[in-house]
Amino acid sequence: MQKALSLPSQSTQAYRLIWTALLAVVLMLAQAVQALARPESFADLADRFSPAVVNITTSTTVTGRTGPAPIVPEGSPFEDFFREFQDRNRGDGRPRRSSALGSGFVISADGFVVTNNHVIEAADEITVEFFNGDELAAEVVGTDPTTDIALLKVTSEEPLPFVSFGDSDTARVGDWVVAMGNPLGQGFSVSAGIVSQRNRALQGAYDDYIQTDAAINRGNSGGPLFNMDGEVIGVNTAILSPNGGSIGIGFSMASNVVSSVVEQLQEFGETRRGWLGVRIQDVTDDMAEAMDLAAASGAMITDVPEGPAREAGIQPGDVILSFDGYEVEDTQGLVRRVGNTSVGKSVDVVVFRDGEEETLSVTLGRREEAEGAVPASQDGPDLPDTPTEKELMGMTLSPVTPELAEQLELTAGAEGLVVRDVDPMSVAYEKGLRAGDLIAEAGQQQLTNIADLETRITEAEDAGRKSILLLVRRAGEPRFVGLPVVEE
Repeated sequence: MQKALSLPSQSTQAYRLIWTALLAVVLMLAQAVQALARPESFADLADRFSPAVVNITTSTTVTGRTGPAPIVPEGSPFEDFFREFQDRNRGDGRPRRSSALGSGFVISADGFVVTNNHVIEAADEITVEFFNGDELAAEVVGTDPTTDIALLKVTSEEPLPFVSFGDSDTARVGDWVVAMGNPLGQGFSVSAGIVSQRNRALQGAYDDYIQTDAAINRGNSGGPLFNMDGEVIGVNTAILSPNGGSIGIGFSMASNVVSSVVEQLQEFGETRRGWLGVRIQDVTDDMAEAMDLAAASGAMITDVPEGPAREAGIQPGDVILSFDGYEVEDTQGLVRRVGNTSVGKSVDVVVFRDGEEETLSVTLGRREEAEGAVPASQDGPDLPDTPTEKELMGMTLSPVTPELAEQLELTAGAEGLVVRDVDPMSVAYEKGLRAGDLIAEAGQQQLTNIADLETRITEAEDAGRKSILLLVRRAGEPRFVGLPVVEE
């Protein structure tokens, strides 16, 4: 006997309708909550923190005419006009006053003010104007041209409104941010945007910029970049622009860099950064493959002068994978991390050496002034003939001779292979090798003759490697280059 099919009762259908209605309400509420994540207004934030944002006016004494003279062809009908114009503006060479404008923000009730170094650099007088119109004279506590940060101090009878630094590392691409300052000398102004990108580097060794599309113009320099909690996560410093105006690409130095600099300026009047004492370069894919390194990351040590790293046993050819518990992705990251570490602190450094990881303890010193980079020569010197030479990996190589050592000004006892010529179509040329370079090592082993290099190449091929690591010296400066063992 077949069972009869039962139909849902009216009460069951009613329950279904109720649950459907409830689900629709929940979805509507979720959409409403999502819409509320986008602020309807930044007015409350502006009202609360604008009293701590200041305009900065500087005055500088200059002598005579400044700036380049207009170039007018001799005999031009405008020659007399421009000469008269120059004489009128040059005056009699007596000193005169020049002023400039910028922005800043107060970070303590007792009057410490942060701005950009370029805003107050070379200024004779600095005046801080507050949101309510009050003006106070400021003194320079200390500056750090490397990160373009300056710390000022004003004296007030009353406690001053101030703002606090936030953690810039928690800022995410797409987060809302608000920039405040004095753009184009127009007075206090607010602009809003998002974090476009993080960890941007422009020129400096310690660069860690937040890129934002919040409008930043001339005069905004030194002003704060706020997150939605009213914390300063950046100091507005630079813009990328073809015409000098905002096109939505602005850069703010990250607060985690700035706060460390400010603490040192408050305590010492100058920066005191950690110093490891190594010369480094990024690891390329070819270099990683040649060393059996899992990934092209870390910082390759090219030289270890006298200093903390040498005392700890770090060697040229080591790859720093970790510093003080933090993974090292590249040289820029290592420089930032070392610079932000206290002088005298003992840290663990994990290096990759001979296929294995090794942990060394290093006590940091104080960073010395970086040595100027030696520009790469596009055309090598004319080298004297030598009876022993060979073409390998797109290069014509010969052992060091007394004549070559003298002409290339090599150190006494220098060994290796001299690059006599480089095929312009080779990978070696693409990687920057030029005539006059000295190849001191291959496969992290010393070279004395061409046979040594051929042996290293054969060993790399037998091990299944596509590349070999070369230590190249130019004008005494070392760097590592990964070259394919077979030119394709």
